[in-house]
Amino acid sequence: MSEAQNSLVVISRQAAREGIVLLQNRDQILPVTSDDKLALFGRCQIDTYRSGTGSGGAVNVNYAVNAVDGLRANASVAVDEELATLYHDWVAKHPFDDGGGGWASEPWFQHEMPLDDLTVQQAALRANKAVVFIGRTAGEDQDNADQPGSYRLTDLELAMLSQVTHHFEQVVVVLNTTNIMDMSWLTTLDNSNSIKAVLYSWAAGMEGGHALADILSGDFSPSGRLTDSIAYNLSDYPSSANFGHSEHNCYAEDIYVGYRYFETFKPEAVQFPFGAGLSYTEFEHHLVNFSATGIGAEKVLHFDISVRNIGVQFASKEVVQLYLQAPQGLLGRPTRALIGFVKTDTIEPGQAQQLRLSVPVASMAAYDDAGQTGHLSCYVLEAGEYHFYLGGNVRSAKAVDAIYDLEQLLVVEQLQEACAPKVAFKRMHPLAKESQPQDGRQKDSKQNYRISYQPVALRQQDPAEYIIANLPQTMVVTGDKGIKLIDVKQGRADLASFVAQMTPAELATIVRGEGMCSPKVTPGTASAFGGVSDSLFELGIPVACAADGPSGIRMDSGHKATQIPIGTLLGCTWNQPLNEALLYLVGMEMRSYQIDTLLGPGINIHRHPLNGRNFEYFSEDPLITGAMAAAQCRGLARAGVTGTLKHYAGNDQESYRQDVDAVVSERALREIHIKPFEMAVKQGNARSIMTAYNPVNGYWAASNYDLNTRILREEWGFDGIVMTDWWAKMNHAISGGVADKTYTSAMVRSQNDLYMVVEHEGAERNAMHDDTLQALQQGELTLGELQRSAMNICRFLMDTPAMQRPLVAYQAVKSIAPLSKQPEGEVFDVAHPLVLQTKRDQALSLIVDNKRRYRFSAQVSLNRNSLAQSTCSLMLNGEFLMTFSVHGTDGESVMVEGLEVELSAGFYTLDIVFVKPGLKLEKLLLN
Repeated sequence: MSEAQNSLVVISRQAAREGIVLLQNRDQILPVTSDDKLALFGRCQIDTYRSGTGSGGAVNVNYAVNAVDGLRANASVAVDEELATLYHDWVAKHPFDDGGGGWASEPWFQHEMPLDDLTVQQAALRANKAVVFIGRTAGEDQDNADQPGSYRLTDLELAMLSQVTHHFEQVVVVLNTTNIMDMSWLTTLDNSNSIKAVLYSWAAGMEGGHALADILSGDFSPSGRLTDSIAYNLSDYPSSANFGHSEHNCYAEDIYVGYRYFETFKPEAVQFPFGAGLSYTEFEHHLVNFSATGIGAEKVLHFDISVRNIGVQFASKEVVQLYLQAPQGLLGRPTRALIGFVKTDTIEPGQAQQLRLSVPVASMAAYDDAGQTGHLSCYVLEAGEYHFYLGGNVRSAKAVDAIYDLEQLLVVEQLQEACAPKVAFKRMHPLAKESQPQDGRQKDSKQNYRISYQPVALRQQDPAEYIIANLPQTMVVTGDKGIKLIDVKQGRADLASFVAQMTPAELATIVRGEGMCSPKVTPGTASAFGGVSDSLFELGIPVACAADGPSGIRMDSGHKATQIPIGTLLGCTWNQPLNEALLYLVGMEMRSYQIDTLLGPGINIHRHPLNGRNFEYFSEDPLITGAMAAAQCRGLARAGVTGTLKHYAGNDQESYRQDVDAVVSERALREIHIKPFEMAVKQGNARSIMTAYNPVNGYWAASNYDLNTRILREEWGFDGIVMTDWWAKMNHAISGGVADKTYTSAMVRSQNDLYMVVEHEGAERNAMHDDTLQALQQGELTLGELQRSAMNICRFLMDTPAMQRPLVAYQAVKSIAPLSKQPEGEVFDVAHPLVLQTKRDQALSLIVDNKRRYRFSAQVSLNRNSLAQSTCSLMLNGEFLMTFSVHGTDGESVMVEGLEVELSAGFYTLDIVFVKPGLKLEKLLLN
């Protein structure tokens, strides 16, 4: 392991332990002491989840530390080995169920070992404390369900808890999960008083077992805090009635997502509040000074805060959280909104740290999308008193002696209508109880509101008017003038002159990425883009590489990388510098693999707990989501690479994700759902964004002009690239309507620059038969729009490592020498098709009679839908050769063309490795 990789492992372990959230620790059962022996129950002590499934979790690792081995490795922890051996033996006979290994086929839980009372009773004689592991995964293309084995505990898990709590008086529950889950059993389970401690260890990457041991042993005090609200009942989440539908979801909760809803309308529904989490010590927060600098919309409020460790034994870090209570005014506001946070250094007992939180007044504004304040399409601060609350979570935060008193309404920013809904619906709005004044002068209005609904403001502008009026100027095609991209980078030519050299065919090629597993870039990665044709390459345009993330580099070739914790855990660290340091080291690993952009971080909002992909995202709160995303972008940028923010926007469920319309108010979209993207662009200098599969208010994200041009580029000043999600659909940028993968003209018009992806060598020959050139010929797309996207792509490429690497042409043909002697066993003649009908790794011996070039091709099938992915790699004489990548064929057989290789007469060994299982390799042919 290199020094950089070792540093990444160390920081990944630190992040894992800082994101573990201790929710309950009655009688200070934790940390364990030298007098304790732990009886470990639950198979996830062995089959410990390290990530979710799908593209966001599929990292091949050299090792992964499970929970039991992490605890064994810690000298301060004693484990009941007799019980551990019992579990090891049972798991060996009941191996981990991966659902066959195919895309999105892994079940969200593993069946538990049935327990008998005697086994638990004997364990209680040997050990004084029990640790019960509950495990869940989740992932792409499938949501969680309000069922046992998903959001709820199974009967076997409930039985395990019941038996363990009957025989042990001191029980710790460890939730090794990717998402929050139902925790009502803490109040309904018999003997629940025996459950003294509960913590979320999440899915913590390859170092998760060590990180858990660091916390349980007391080597480090827990400092993670929840980034979601945990309610007693799933139905209490305000989005529950509008989640999971196939055609559209009305975001009727509007801005009242998560704790914004609960604290305003229904605090009694919350079991564990947003921001909650315990340490092994206690802290005292004190506002030392409140001041302001600047005037008007430029004013910044400064909170100088002292944090003291008032414990006597444990040093720890603390998360300081600052919440806003704004006046209700005409727009309506949540009674609490996070407006600032910071994580302290490690503070020793009796010591204090003073720190400053600076809050721009502009960040406290609300968006008026209906003109209720007389200022349509503006961020405004309504008149009244703005109060602030300081503490360790949203519920315990106390009012501080700091008031921002605004005598009259202040316009913070004048914008334009963008992404307003076309479908009428009613959105949630606070209605004061009779005793509650509306003038914003009451100091604490918590629990004083009931729900009402108001009609949402609908779209008023015609997209045709502003899209056609703002078409970019078309440059005259000059042909090759000898300008190379390096000339632009080094200031010898301008970008416009460079792009003007490109023909329409070349412009249509550069907006297509190739993949998955393109041989033009690092094996097994998600795409190649840029100079994917000979003519583009001759212009000096390099081929850049994108790899799946965000919890590490996914390479379906089988190459190994470091797996870091999931996004939710990293959010729960509340530690921006740590996230930046972690992603800097991920960036350095990317550089070592010649990868230019990581497809992450994922920054959609946790709108509902059942979203299968929540694990990739940070929080239900836009501020912490945006702050973590910006920190990670800064870290990757320091390494010279970039992240690709995803999924822009409204990709809040996995079921029907290609078609379900996010019907959302402009206010909720701006204040909640795209606010993290705005922060990452403005504070993290994000350079790449991936659009979502779904439509937003009738326009698919990949062709949504308002999202990709009006908001992203015109308002936020973004000048990077925008790419589609893989095999996304688009619809007409002006009229909307039916969506299709071939409507790339609408993609380009919206200023989504790159279609991801077409097959290998498919960009130049338009393998997908997209309509770009056809629309150009018919006048439905202008050459200037294509040139604009080409400029965006080339501008991005100039700042990537791809531009720094030697510009070496892709060598399509590889040459491999034969073995020195005939291998043992059966030998197959390459002159005949190899009939395999296999889904498992195989090793074959081949004989070649004639020296020439041979092209590998495969007949395969994958019994999944078109968004599923599966791969197998070929190794010839121990040398990596190629990867066959296929997306779902619904069980139909298809031919996948591979690469050419030059072989001499002789013998060869062929290893077939199913890196991402699922596909069936029916035949392999060498022609």
